[in-house]
Amino acid sequence: MRQQAGKEFYEASVNVIMKGKEIRLERILTIFTTIDLSLNSFQGNIPSVIGNLHSLIGLNLSHNHLTGSIPSTLGNLTNLEWLDLSSNKLSGSVPRELVDLSFLEYLNLSNNQLTGPIPQDKQLSTFTSDSFDGNLGLCGTPLRNTCPGDAQPPTPPPSFFREDSTREHGSGFDRKAVGIGYASGIVIGISIAYISCETRRPKWLVGKVRSMERRAKLMKKPKQKAIKFHGGQ
Repeated sequence: MRQQAGKEFYEASVNVIMKGKEIRLERILTIFTTIDLSLNSFQGNIPSVIGNLHSLIGLNLSHNHLTGSIPSTLGNLTNLEWLDLSSNKLSGSVPRELVDLSFLEYLNLSNNQLTGPIPQDKQLSTFTSDSFDGNLGLCGTPLRNTCPGDAQPPTPPPSFFREDSTREHGSGFDRKAVGIGYASGIVIGISIAYISCETRRPKWLVGKVRSMERRAKLMKKPKQKAIKFHGGQ
């Protein structure tokens, strides 16, 4: 171990997978605390005592054959920045205690056998569906699978614009029909009046028309003024 610029570090280097990416660390700092046991064939449960490693900032147990549930004691790792438990055979629910990991930037629980709703409080609400994919029994946001008992979205009402369009089309048709009706009525009325006048039936209508014609002629005649002649003396 050497000391440089006020920092202690180890001479050894190591490859670790952090936040889903493989990184080679040269001269590891002594304050750097992470556990990477990925890509092995470990079996059994994750020990709950791992929650006592309060200085741990990274934990990767992915691609193993781990079974059982995720220990709720992981919620005690308040300095944890990444957690990768993907590609195992973990079952049970996602512990609600994980919502208290305020420094958690990377989470991967995909490809397990987890079930139940995904807690949507605090830090867990910031992750996308990629963190939970491959667990057929999981439900709720951000997955598309809705949990039993969740309120279903209401059925959208009929299209407003389609309804308005139908109304406009219908009202236009009504206006055309009324207009045609008026025009037809006027033509029929004039035709009946013309036929009645020509055939002089009914007589009362013909008489009224003749009387109005005579009055109109009398009103058009100019009034004649009387002219007086005075004899000369």
